[in-house]
Amino acid sequence: MIAIIDYGAGNLMSISKSLQRFSRSCVVTSDPRTAGSADAIILPGVGAFGPAVRLLRESGLAGLICAAARENRPVLGICLGMHLLFEGSDESPGARGFGVFEGGVTRLPEDERVPHLGWNSVESVSGPLFDGPCGSMPRGETRFYFAHSFRAIPQDPGVITSYTEHGTRFPSSVRRGSVFGVQFHPEKSGSAGLVLLRNFLRFAGEEAECCSSYPLSTCWKGSA
Repeated sequence: MIAIIDYGAGNLMSISKSLQRFSRSCVVTSDPRTAGSADAIILPGVGAFGPAVRLLRESGLAGLICAAARENRPVLGICLGMHLLFEGSDESPGARGFGVFEGGVTRLPEDERVPHLGWNSVESVSGPLFDGPCGSMPRGETRFYFAHSFRAIPQDPGVITSYTEHGTRFPSSVRRGSVFGVQFHPEKSGSAGLVLLRNFLRFAGEEAECCSSYPLSTCWKGSA
């Protein structure tokens, strides 16, 4: 079972519907017991770092997410969900993140358009989330949908699996063991986003349906 964490901030229905294209074994939940028994966890995110951390800690879900990371259960943080996996954020000074990744979150350069909204290129470096349709592995640039004003800066550059350019070159995805983070929104990224979510399901051991029946012929160029 895949648990999509409901903490009042996230595109829950979009993520759930995207996953249900490939597997029925997913549930949206704010119940720590349900999340604690899941085989994998998705931490979505739309909102502010400080309030999100507080809600997750008060509910007991923060501890379960950190435990899943320690136990090598697959975890995927999306946008703010990725930021929460770091030690802290300039968006909410003093708020302590989960520290799964060493490093922090800083604001995008003010001389560029902020927030960063819309499609942008993601230069895939490595990692199972970027495998191509049905086993092929196109490398180079893929386009995903972004909506953010802050960027995560890992202390260890070895955890970075892709980069994106918007005023500055910043990490757009990270991985440490079974824990992944993506700055973009796969649930809003058309065919490329479906492939990425399908790949996460497969990494988590789900019998995810092959995506050959979906219109993926242009997804690696950023089709909507």
